[in-house]
Amino acid sequence: MAWRGQLSKNLKELRILLCQSSPSSSSTRTFIEKNYKDLKTLNPKLPILIRECNGIEPQLWARYGKENEGDPQEEGSKGYSESKMGTTG
Repeated sequence: MAWRGQLSKNLKELRILLCQSSPSSSSTRTFIEKNYKDLKTLNPKLPILIRECNGIEPQLWARYGKENEGDPQEEGSKGYSESKMGTTG
């Protein structure tokens, strides 16, 4: 999808938190497996941080803003389904 190549124009950082084994993180693990390579290839300078922690609910955090505009804005989402995170190819 076209949005994949546009992430670095609007985001400063993308952070994904998930559990390595819980069923609640299964759609997040699938999203990472199907999309990480394309996202990183299309946005080589965008930090995409994947953090695994036992028992945590899946979360997606996006950090916006320019460094010279003060504190960056952050938005998060807990428990997004794979389809809500983006259509996988």
